[in-house]
Amino acid sequence: MSFLWAIIAGLIIGLLAKLVLPGRQPIPLWLTVLLGIVGAIGGNALATAFGVRDTGGIDWIRHVFQIGIAAVLIAFVTPLWARRRT
Repeated sequence: MSFLWAIIAGLIIGLLAKLVLPGRQPIPLWLTVLLGIVGAIGGNALATAFGVRDTGGIDWIRHVFQIGIAAVLIAFVTPLWARRRT
């Protein structure tokens, strides 16, 4: 069941990261989900390093880290994907 939650979280984080970035990112949905999952894992690690992973209430800082890392990954991968497709 945790695998299913990782996919759902990756989808949400990946789509939010694409919304944060300007312009269009012509990468497939599966790659968006994969980068969202990696962003979620990296954001959790970064939040743990800063000591803000578990706070009272909603962990906004952790979610910002997750979306930020996913956005950086999508911004990095998009030109590589576009170059691969031409």
